[in-house]
Amino acid sequence: MIDREKAMNIVSEYGQEHIMKYFNELSKEEKDELLKQIEITDFSVLSNLDDKAGNNPRGAFEPLGAVTIDDIAANKDEYINLGIDAIKAGKAAAVLLAGGQGTRLGFDKPKGMFKIGVEQDLYIFQCLINNLMDVVKLTETWIPLYIMTSERNNIDTVEFFKEKDYFGYNPEYIHFFIQDMAPSVDFDGKIIMESRSRISISPNGNGGWFSSLVRAGLLEDIKSKGVEWINVFAVDNVLQRIADPSFIGAVIKSGLQSGSKVVSKAAPEEKVGVLCLEDGKPSIVEYYEMTEDMITLLNENGELAYKYGVILNYLFNVTKLEEICDRKLPVHIVDKKIPYMNENGDYVIPTLPNGHKFETLVLDMVHMQDSCLAYEVIREKEFAPVKNATGVDSVESARELLKANGVKI
Repeated sequence: MIDREKAMNIVSEYGQEHIMKYFNELSKEEKDELLKQIEITDFSVLSNLDDKAGNNPRGAFEPLGAVTIDDIAANKDEYINLGIDAIKAGKAAAVLLAGGQGTRLGFDKPKGMFKIGVEQDLYIFQCLINNLMDVVKLTETWIPLYIMTSERNNIDTVEFFKEKDYFGYNPEYIHFFIQDMAPSVDFDGKIIMESRSRISISPNGNGGWFSSLVRAGLLEDIKSKGVEWINVFAVDNVLQRIADPSFIGAVIKSGLQSGSKVVSKAAPEEKVGVLCLEDGKPSIVEYYEMTEDMITLLNENGELAYKYGVILNYLFNVTKLEEICDRKLPVHIVDKKIPYMNENGDYVIPTLPNGHKFETLVLDMVHMQDSCLAYEVIREKEFAPVKNATGVDSVESARELLKANGVKI
């Protein structure tokens, strides 16, 4: 952990000396907390405030076709064999994005710890490990798994995996790392304090996974193993197929730089991001960015032109990721209601936006690729998001989909 002098140098460099205002009055535990926060916080995002007015304008969108379910079925054996060969050669690894809490599920622990089973002790993390174990058994090869946690949920997540004996996975192949944090600032650009010893910080967005992995020193581990492809996936899809040999094989066969699993939209207005082209390069257009013309546009086959929704399951090439990391991802600035400590030392929860948060997005990582293979999967077999407690994309709907796929819950 950094010391007081190093911390002062960091905050002074960014004109944020007020962070250390009460340092000498803090207890040892509070001092350690503040120093640790300063150490893991990416203050460089503050430089993006100067560009807020033109914050990451979007380009010209065009539809992007996919390797369809029928195409995949026709080439199944070739894709699977290519993928198995790559996995057996140690060329594939997986990264689980697991920094979120289960707040929207009424659960105050890491989302992956949520019990999705009804009669069985089945947890979200367990579903994902079970899915990955299918590939381990098929290939007779342990696949390196890197699990990204957050400052808030790291201890709970690591202890949970230990308690559950890693759900049968070989712990030698599991590595945990903490996502980089970004500070929150008021509208004058000053970092917001939650208390005298705590900065207002939050994870730096789902696009920050690779820079966080690098900062944790794990890129050396990945390269030493000879890994060429990293499958990145989100914690909240319990049917997610991970290190899928067919997906890996299809991307390798295509010769493209990356791949994205997609599903056909259930309806034109479905609230999913769509894989497309932006200024001629692969990208993702969010549902709220789409015009009415884009939403309803049909192709020559009478199907939706912007048809393929992303499910946050991507395959990236390690060499290209290093290049992107050197170039730096765009930083998005969003206005939020951010709790803060006022001048009297009171903790205040605002009713209106009072500052900015910074985040990087995986869609920008996709857009920085020269090419991306859209790989269509069967929605009912690979897409069971757990976003809400009830209703659409919920615990209820995920349980029904798990049962439909033969999983005992």
